[in-house]
Amino acid sequence: MPLTAMAMSSHTIDLDFDRHHLWHPYTSVSNPLPVYPVCRAYDVFLELEDGRKLIDGMSSWWAAIHGYNHTVLNEAIVSQIQRMSHVMFGGLTHEPAVNLAKQLIALTPQSLQKVFFSDSGSVSVEVAIKMAVQYWVALGKTSKNRLLTVRSGYHGDTFAAMSVCDPETGMHSLFKGVIQEQFFAAAPACRFHEPCTERDLADVCLMLEQHHMEIAAVIIEPVVQGAGGMRFYAPEYLVRLRELCDCYDVLLIFDEIATGFGRTGKMFALEHAGIVPDIMCVGKALTGGYMTLAATLSTDRVAETICSGNPGLFMHGPTFMATPLACAVASANLNLLVSYDWQKTVLRLEAGLRQGLASCMEFTNVSDVRVLGAIGVVELHRPLDMAVVQKKFVDKGVWVRPFGRLVYLMPPFIMHDEELGILTAAVCDIVKTMQ
Repeated sequence: MPLTAMAMSSHTIDLDFDRHHLWHPYTSVSNPLPVYPVCRAYDVFLELEDGRKLIDGMSSWWAAIHGYNHTVLNEAIVSQIQRMSHVMFGGLTHEPAVNLAKQLIALTPQSLQKVFFSDSGSVSVEVAIKMAVQYWVALGKTSKNRLLTVRSGYHGDTFAAMSVCDPETGMHSLFKGVIQEQFFAAAPACRFHEPCTERDLADVCLMLEQHHMEIAAVIIEPVVQGAGGMRFYAPEYLVRLRELCDCYDVLLIFDEIATGFGRTGKMFALEHAGIVPDIMCVGKALTGGYMTLAATLSTDRVAETICSGNPGLFMHGPTFMATPLACAVASANLNLLVSYDWQKTVLRLEAGLRQGLASCMEFTNVSDVRVLGAIGVVELHRPLDMAVVQKKFVDKGVWVRPFGRLVYLMPPFIMHDEELGILTAAVCDIVKTMQ
């Protein structure tokens, strides 16, 4: 039977083939973790092949803010694909890209006026780093070609992005000598609602004082450090960091890939601090989880400086840059987001996460519980056995994907209180059993 006929004749997912041939993220092919076959996703639910429904607490790695199979987003995809799914962006342009760029410029701080589209969050970070380095090359300061960042950060899995991830929990030891060595300061110790002291800034200040002639830019996740540890820190740290960057003539890059589009209770996390970077990366929730797309925004000063030097243009251009299909659904997603009181929605989710996860602080195996916007984190003293814990969550009827010592929730914004209550109760019940 031809392969196409075989595929059409059966709706059963071949898990044996998956086990032997598919390489899932952060897994071993010789000892793969169990995977759960999804046959349908709608609203906030993932429906497994065996008929079980799971409440999704992860928004598919924080992207599906409006859940799954949303009528508005489906219509945007269908309408666009009937016109054109993709055309190259080199020498051509199209309405979805122009419309989306207008929306991004309207939503972000006024000084961010240039938009460069790319395929994924990691690539948007690569683009930001290239922009920073090329900016200084254009000014004849070629020694300013390294990055300064803080520990416990995560910026992606491609090479330049890897180089600014945490040097201990990241992949620096595996690729030593291959990825560029960057400068790392201590992670902000001041928690979100705490004041930021001179001690909190001492290390980053020292790094800038000693190495500013080598540093092209500081890159940081504003307010929330995501996959590097799910840490929340004081917005005042960013205010002081902006001042330091200006003082030492260093660019500032904000990675808003995880925090952008309402997740922290502000449209962008930078709004907690009221300051603006020179370059900003966005992704994940940009398309509502429908397609991969990211963007790097810069000020006019950065863009014009780059293009004033040799070779007079920015040296980057992905094949699927600004693909119309992704731009169209992203535009519809942003229109949907601003069409309702999303801030009230996120505050409701924040209250539900605080209430639902509070009892975890009573457990001896828990070191911290923290909530900000639609992000809830339970940090344990010891790492989890992923295979065991994942099955426990599935058996509870929820989809939660812990990592390391962290059990966390980033639910879709459309989640109702009842579903959120089931999610948080499952977290509490399972964490309690691991004492």
